[in-house]
Amino acid sequence: MKYSADCRGRQIILASKSPRRAELLKKAGLEFTVAPSAYKEEMHLDLRPEQLAEYLALKKAEDVAASHPEALVIGADTIVVVDGIALGQPADAANAREMLEKLSGRGHRVITGFALMCLASGAKKVKSVSTKVYFRPLSDEEIDSYIKSGEPMDKAGAYAIQGGAASFVEKTEGDYYNVVGLPVGELLESLKKFGQCNPNAKEDSKRNEPV
Repeated sequence: MKYSADCRGRQIILASKSPRRAELLKKAGLEFTVAPSAYKEEMHLDLRPEQLAEYLALKKAEDVAASHPEALVIGADTIVVVDGIALGQPADAANAREMLEKLSGRGHRVITGFALMCLASGAKKVKSVSTKVYFRPLSDEEIDSYIKSGEPMDKAGAYAIQGGAASFVEKTEGDYYNVVGLPVGELLESLKKFGQCNPNAKEDSKRNEPV
């Protein structure tokens, strides 16, 4: 990890095509541009879940930073962990069903890794945040209906807590926004240490539950 005041005033780039992450950053008052990473995720690495989320986030940041060396790049990756197995985005409807059946009626962890990187200044930080989510038992009909909606297909663990899967959740322990896709409070604190203090950043981004 290396903090550098040289990041003050630099362009911020989000290395993600996720509309959910972009929306969270907008609500936090950050000015940024989007340049999705082309890095191909590898889900079967011999790493602990936290290490995997951080590794993938860093690789995405490195990919975009290579073509934007003067910018401060934010990379992020979210995985769902159940029975020690990391779940990424489902490959197809059958895979989405398999994931939702695993999550039904039990708790799991959602881990989001984020990486901040600026090649010009040498600044870099990588961190992960974990949130526990508990699902109530889901019926076959509920799972089928949710999969048919199409919402699970680009989501880690095959669900969106802020979308149609909100009714699946019994409770959460930890940062709600981390499950959506970014631990905004932690990210803002890291940006401040890089000299990216934004007067418009909203304090409510640090809350654990949505308003």
